[in-house]
Amino acid sequence: MARPDPALLDPARYPYHTTIEPRFGDLDVNLHINNAAMAQIIEHGRVKFHHATETTLRDGTRTSMVASLHIEYLGEAGLDELDMHIGVAAVGRTSRTLAQLVTQNGKPMAFARATLVNIVGGRPAPLSPELTTSCDTWKLEP
Repeated sequence: MARPDPALLDPARYPYHTTIEPRFGDLDVNLHINNAAMAQIIEHGRVKFHHATETTLRDGTRTSMVASLHIEYLGEAGLDELDMHIGVAAVGRTSRTLAQLVTQNGKPMAFARATLVNIVGGRPAPLSPELTTSCDTWKLEP
């Protein structure tokens, strides 16, 4: 798979930033973050983003689930702190797609796209106007 568009590797384009401390148990025998551990780290960043930005559903009747997750591994990350840069890449009728850039010491380590579908009663449902507005606030910079 080809590397993502170079513009997506610019942390300045992403409206949200957080840091994540890898754990020793995330490392493989080569002392690099294991690919499965990186998927969990990306998930952790996504959860932090949703809680900080109100781009998730908390009314008890709606939920969201990951419909697809695509990760491109760009470097060999170690135990140093990771920077997670996140923005909304697209908003659809029933879903939204997040772009996530993971860097370490200023270098890209992973890029991910996660599409989350809005669910009501076990079925895809239109995003609420409030959620759509919140997602628009956190879109990637052009």
